Amino acid sequence: MKHVRHFTPSLFLSLVHVCLVQANYAPYFFDNGARSTNGNMALLSLSEDTPVGTHVYTLNGTDPEGDPVTYGLTYEAGSRRYFSVDMNLGDVTLIEELDREKEDEIEVIVSISDGLSTVSEKVRILVMDANDESPEFINTPYIVEVPENTPSSSSIFKIEAVDKDTGSGGSITYFLQNIHANKFTIDRHSGVLRIKPGVTLDYEKSRTHFVVVVAKDGGGKLRGDNKVFSATTTVTINVEDVQDTPPMFIGTPYYGYVYEDTLAGSEVLTVVALDGDRGKPNSIHYCIVNGSEGSFEISNTTGAISVIKSPNQLKKEVYELKVKASEVSQEGDISEHTFAMVTIRVVDLNNHPPTFYGESGPQNRFELTMYEHPPEGEILRGLKITVNDSDQGANAKFNLRLVGPGGIFRVVPQTVLNEAQVTIIVENSAAIDYESFKVLTFKLLAIEVNTPEKFSSTADVVIRLLDTNDNVPKFSSDYYIARIPENSPGGSNVVAVTATDPDSGLWGEIKYSIYGTGADLFLIHPSTGIIYTQPWAVLDAEVNSKYNFYVKAEDTDGKYSLAEVFITVLDVNDHSPEFNENIQEKTMIIGSPVKIEAIDQDAEEPNNIVDYSIMQADPANVFDIDQSTGEIKLKSYIRSLDIIHNITNNKDCIWSLVVQAKDRGSPSFSTTAVLKIDITEETLHKGPMAAFLMQTKDNPMKALGVLAGVMGIMVLITIMISTAMFWRNKRSNKVMPVRRIIKKRQMPPSRTVRMEWLKFKRPSNAAEKFVVEEDVKSLHNENSNNNIQVIPVPPAAPLPPPPPALAPRGDAPAWRVPTVSGSLTPKHIIKPPKKKGHSSTHNALVSELKMRFEKRNAAFGEPHI
Repeated sequence: MKHVRHFTPSLFLSLVHVCLVQANYAPYFFDNGARSTNGNMALLSLSEDTPVGTHVYTLNGTDPEGDPVTYGLTYEAGSRRYFSVDMNLGDVTLIEELDREKEDEIEVIVSISDGLSTVSEKVRILVMDANDESPEFINTPYIVEVPENTPSSSSIFKIEAVDKDTGSGGSITYFLQNIHANKFTIDRHSGVLRIKPGVTLDYEKSRTHFVVVVAKDGGGKLRGDNKVFSATTTVTINVEDVQDTPPMFIGTPYYGYVYEDTLAGSEVLTVVALDGDRGKPNSIHYCIVNGSEGSFEISNTTGAISVIKSPNQLKKEVYELKVKASEVSQEGDISEHTFAMVTIRVVDLNNHPPTFYGESGPQNRFELTMYEHPPEGEILRGLKITVNDSDQGANAKFNLRLVGPGGIFRVVPQTVLNEAQVTIIVENSAAIDYESFKVLTFKLLAIEVNTPEKFSSTADVVIRLLDTNDNVPKFSSDYYIARIPENSPGGSNVVAVTATDPDSGLWGEIKYSIYGTGADLFLIHPSTGIIYTQPWAVLDAEVNSKYNFYVKAEDTDGKYSLAEVFITVLDVNDHSPEFNENIQEKTMIIGSPVKIEAIDQDAEEPNNIVDYSIMQADPANVFDIDQSTGEIKLKSYIRSLDIIHNITNNKDCIWSLVVQAKDRGSPSFSTTAVLKIDITEETLHKGPMAAFLMQTKDNPMKALGVLAGVMGIMVLITIMISTAMFWRNKRSNKVMPVRRIIKKRQMPPSRTVRMEWLKFKRPSNAAEKFVVEEDVKSLHNENSNNNIQVIPVPPAAPLPPPPPALAPRGDAPAWRVPTVSGSLTPKHIIKPPKKKGHSSTHNALVSELKMRFEKRNAAFGEPHI
C-alpha cells in the first residue's frame, strides 16, 4: 500500500510563510527484480527444505531526506508466521519449517518507515518443491483371488501408489522383491500385476502366494543431496480351486484280515478317497470292480468293505480286491475316478505260542560241554533245537533272540515263520574263556512279531567249558628291583619273583629259571621263585655294584614269559681312608695353604666321604685344617715368620703334625699320618718388573742392562735433587745439618745391612711367570721358600759399607732380619734422599745388587720347574 500526499498551493505558501517548513517525503523499497537477495522481497521463492534459522532475504530501501529507516514484517490474521526481520538491518530469517505439500504460497506484508511515514507492501513468496515425501500405496491391503486355471501372462491386479512431490520426486516406478522366486511380474510404470509367462497356478501345490511390491520415486534434491524414497507393501494372492484333479485314496496300501471266528456281514476295513480339488470337493462313490468272487461287498458312500460269507466258506487264503472311487458332481454326474487294490487275508486265531523241541519232544533246557576258545563262526553242533508255532499266517511269525552275555554267540535264524531248526554260532571266541566262566548260561527267547498277544516262550541253554592251555605264565611285574648288602654271606635271599598261570592242572604249574651275563652269582628256586646268591658268591660293591639278568617263568607246555631283575649291591663301610704316604713333607708359604688327601675305597656315600682333623701339633695354636678339603693353613693372626718365632723356639720353621682322615660310615674308620711342614715366606710379589725378569731369565745380559739403566736413572734423580737443594741453601744463606741427618740414620755397628734378592715363584698360569718386589726395603728376607728352588747367595758376597754410626741406645733390642709374608705385600714408602752424602751408600747397594744378580743368573743355568 502506498500513501500519496497532496499539497495545495495555499497550504504551501502558508508553510513557507510561517517557518520555512521543509517538505517530508515517504521512504520506499528498492525493487531489484527477480532472484535478488535484497529489496522489497517481491518474486522471492524458497525451497521447502530450507533449514529453520536460515537468512533468506534482506529488506532494503531508503528515505529521500536521508533519514534512517526501519523495517517491519506482518501477516494477515490467522496466517502462520514463517519469517522474522531485523528492524534495523532488514535481515529476514526463516523461523518455521516450510512444507510445499501443505502451503505452496506465503503472503507477507513488508513495511519501511522513516519515523514519520510508513510504506507497506504485500508480497507473495513461492515455496518450491523438494523430494521430501515417500510414495504411499492406496487402497491397502491388497488381497487378490485368482482361479488356478488363469492363463500365464494374465493381468490379475493393479497396484497404485502416490507421491505428493512434483517432478521426478513425484514419479513412481514399481518392481517386485525376489523376482526370481515368485510366479508374478509387475509393470514398472502402471503397477499392473501379472502371472509370469509360461507359469501356471496350482491350488493343490500352493494355495496362497505373498508378493512384496516396492514403489520408488524418481529422486530429487533434499537439503543439497539427491534423495530417492521408496515404500513396500505385500500382495496376498489366494489361488481358487478348480475341478481339474481326480480323487485319490488315503492310507494306501490297504490290508484286511478275516479270522476264523469272524461273522458273516462283519466289516473288514474301510477305504477312504478324497476329491483332489480340495477347495470345492465333490462327493465320492465307491464300488468293487473285481476280485471279490462274491465274498465281499463295499458301501458306495462310506467305502466300508464287509465279508458276506462265513470264514469256513472262503476258498482262498488271500483276496485281491480292485476298488474304484469316482467323483459325483452336484448335478449328479460322475466324472473323474481312481483305483486302489485291497488285500484281504483269511487267518485263524492266534491261540498257540512258539514251542521249543528236542530230540525227544518239547524241551525247555539244553546242555552242551565244549572246550574253551572254539573257532569263530563254528556251529554248536551238540545242540539239537527245533522251534514251532502251530498257528497260521501272521500268527505263526516270531523272532528268536539269545539273552545272556552279549557278543559271544548269535542265533540263526532271527525271524521264523511256523517252524525252524535253531543254530547257535560262535561270534567271539576270546570271550569263551574257562578262566573267566566255567559255565555259560543263556536264555533262548521266541516272541511273536505282529500279534496283539505277543505270545512267547523260553528255553535255557547251558554250556559247560573245558580248559585248554591258552594262557602264558605272567609275572607280577615286568621288572624287579632288589638291594643286598655287600657283606651278605653266600646263599642269602635277594628277591622273590612271582608269576601266575590261570590255566588249571599241570598247565598252571610254573617253573622258574634265570639266565643272562649278570646271573653268575645268583640262583633261583624253580618252584618258589626266590632268588638267592651262590654259596660261594662274594659281593663287593667296590668291584661291581650293579647286576641285571632275566628270569623265566615256563609252564609244562613250554609257554613262558620273561622279566628283568636289577640287583644293587649296597656298599658297606669296609675300607679305611688311606694316605698315599704315612709320612709326608710339605712346604708352606705364609698365606698359602697346603693340602693333604686320603682316599677311601668304599663305593658309596657317606662311606667314602673323608673328614680331616689335626690330632697332634706342638704348639697347638699354629695350624687350622679344613674338615672337608684337607687344606692346612696358618691361623689368621700369623702373617710373618716373626710371629711364629715369638710363638715357639723352633727357628728352622719345620713342624711335624699328626693328621687324621676319618670316613663318615657306620661304623667309622680312620687313618693317621705324620705331616712335616716347612714354613717360609714369599716376598717376591706380582708386578711388571717380575714379569719382565721372568721373560728375560734366559737372557741375563738384557736384564742386567735394563737394571743398570734403572740404577743410572735413580743416581741421576739423586744428583738433580742434591743440586737443587744445594742451590736452594746457597741462595738462602742456610747450611743444612747434613751430618745430623746422617747420624740420625746410623745403625748399630753389629748390624749388617743385607738385601733380599729376587725371589722366583712357580707361575700360577702360563702368562704369569714370576713376581718381584721393587722396594729395596723389602729385599732383606733371604729365607723365602719358593716353588722354584733358588741357590742361596754365599756368605762371602760383598756387603755395602756400614752407614755412619748412630748414637747407641741402652735398651735397643738385638738386631733381627725382618721377614715378610709371601701373600701380604708391605706398603712401600719411598723417601727421596735429602743430601749428597747418601751417594756412597747407594753405590754400594748397586754393586751388591749387580753381584747377586750375576750369581743368581749362574744358579739359573738349569731351570727349575
